[in-house]
Amino acid sequence: MKRYLTGQAQMLQIFIGEDDLWGTEVLYEAIIRKLRMLGVIGASAHRGLMGFGQQQRIHKSGRLGLSTELPVTITVIDTPEHIQRVLPVIDEMIADGGLVVLSTVQVIKHE
Repeated sequence: MKRYLTGQAQMLQIFIGEDDLWGTEVLYEAIIRKLRMLGVIGASAHRGLMGFGQQQRIHKSGRLGLSTELPVTITVIDTPEHIQRVLPVIDEMIADGGLVVLSTVQVIKHE
């Protein structure tokens, strides 16, 4: 059954590295699959061109398009209740490092 959002919602952003793992699985792929299993309306993983984190090391694409631990941001928008239900799962999955940001957003259009 499809769910639709209108009006006030929450946006969850998860910042991790593209080489981070969840067991033997790539972490961002594992998170997207888990969010789908948990019934989240939708989630997208975005690969960054360049970035740095708490350790202040720059991560960027190499000359031939080879990456060196590029940043990945996973964005999820859903109801506040649904976001609160998935937060403990995300917290467990990124226990080895990452950043989670939560903000209130206004959904203008959702098809």
